[in-house]
Amino acid sequence: MHTLSVGDCIRFGWETFKRRPWILIGAFVLAAIVSALPGIFGPHPEIGPDGQVIAQPFTVFEVVMTLVSVVVSLFVSIGLTTFALRAHDNIETVQIADLWNPGPFWRFLGAHILTALIVFAGFLLLVIPGIIAAIGLGFVAFLVVDRGAGPVDALKESWRITKGHKWQLLLLGLALVGINIIGALLLGIGLFASIPITMVAGAHAYRTLAT
Repeated sequence: MHTLSVGDCIRFGWETFKRRPWILIGAFVLAAIVSALPGIFGPHPEIGPDGQVIAQPFTVFEVVMTLVSVVVSLFVSIGLTTFALRAHDNIETVQIADLWNPGPFWRFLGAHILTALIVFAGFLLLVIPGIIAAIGLGFVAFLVVDRGAGPVDALKESWRITKGHKWQLLLLGLALVGINIIGALLLGIGLFASIPITMVAGAHAYRTLAT
């Protein structure tokens, strides 16, 4: 059985970041900008004199922009997953262009929907099953992008490779959240380092268990 170390994952993320910080920061910034575009050009809520949002009926434009936002978000997620894996495997050759990887879109969408439904059902039953499901299915996106797995196969394989490692993965998840909280507290500037570091650390956890 593979051994997963929280410290090793974070250390790998940090060492990778130090080697080419600007390529990692640039990828994060570009992904953030692209993610924000639908919101910038989409409709904005109308605020009344008392500062409260005035309820408005949905328009066709709002529905279309919501769909556009979802699609853009999925492409960005695929791109960041692809970029994190390639940065992990060889930080010297990864490029900003690696953020564009539209091929797995439909598999990624299907896997995302199934994962969300299972995790949601787990939280409806009790909180603990939802947490366990979220951890056990945490590598679904990596498997779809890395191996070209279909939605169901990705769920099964993610559950298999995380078996016996859920406690360590929970600790890793908490540690990565903590690192990003620290980054946010540093006037938000720290996020330019913390998010790329945690992305690569997550890819390292996947590579450790999936190899």
